[in-house]
Amino acid sequence: MTVAKRVEANDPETPWLGRIGRLAAPFIGLFLVLGIFVAIEPEAFASARNAQTIAVQTVVVGIGAIGMCFVIVSGGIDLSIGSVIALASVTGALTLDAGHSPSSALAVSAGTGVACGLLNGGLVTSLRIPPFIVTLGMLGIARGLAKLLSSNQRIAPPPESVGWLEGFVDKTPEPSWLLVAPAVWSLLVIAVVAGLVLRRTPFGVHVVAIGSNEQTARLCGVAVRRTKIVVYVLCGLGAGIAGAVTLGRLGVGDPTTAVGLELQIIAAVVIGGASLSGGEGGILGTMIGAFMLSALSAGCTLAGIDNSVQEIIIGGIIVAAVTIDGVRHRRNRA
Repeated sequence: MTVAKRVEANDPETPWLGRIGRLAAPFIGLFLVLGIFVAIEPEAFASARNAQTIAVQTVVVGIGAIGMCFVIVSGGIDLSIGSVIALASVTGALTLDAGHSPSSALAVSAGTGVACGLLNGGLVTSLRIPPFIVTLGMLGIARGLAKLLSSNQRIAPPPESVGWLEGFVDKTPEPSWLLVAPAVWSLLVIAVVAGLVLRRTPFGVHVVAIGSNEQTARLCGVAVRRTKIVVYVLCGLGAGIAGAVTLGRLGVGDPTTAVGLELQIIAAVVIGGASLSGGEGGILGTMIGAFMLSALSAGCTLAGIDNSVQEIIIGGIIVAAVTIDGVRHRRNRA
């Protein structure tokens, strides 16, 4: 029996019913959020300008959430992604400050994320340390490195050196027919590719198999250790690219940026239907979750709701999503 068939056989749900439920939930949540804020602030929230703002704000969380989706589906977790984003923004800013091109800064930021992901994956698989502990340690290490490299200050490269990185995330794109920033279109392309990889390639099947039942996947011939390392590298790559995007948005490399962003990224994946126990999740739901959180943030800002209240709401959403997932699994086992 192939890995794909073995995973399907171990799924106690009726396939079409379970899939419809998982796909519908994030859309319902998104429409609920949009409906509430359209009712509260109809002119401001429903404007084209606000839509462009929400789209740009989705990019950083969305790119990070794509990599996180692979990790969570495989049964892991990465708590370090916010700190890695900050570190990647600092290394990219230092590259620009040294006189190199924006393309070089993007490559350095991406490489920073890949290195952190490789270290996370290596420690998780080689030393058999729980991902929670490994990535919690990396959260502190990456943040500390970012502060050390920047001497606890923002790295502000010459404005002209940032170049196309700023235009990449500009809310008013050039040319205007793009409608939204090039970064948003890039996010959509990355999401489509990631979705195809997760659902239509042997690697994606192996990721789902490991999250569903790691021991069974190993018996079926899946290279569990290699697949897990690649999964964490992908998450690190997403964090590195998100760091470059953050650099373009802020114009500086800030070692204190993205504090707590891992909460939003994990929330986007969980809201999108992924199970923290592994084996379930998809890129489409993850993108809906990321967009929903950006819409929630923009709506709260327009409505004058304090940022602390937003954090409470996001925390409540995570608890609710995990609770619903746990109830569903208990019913399936019953």
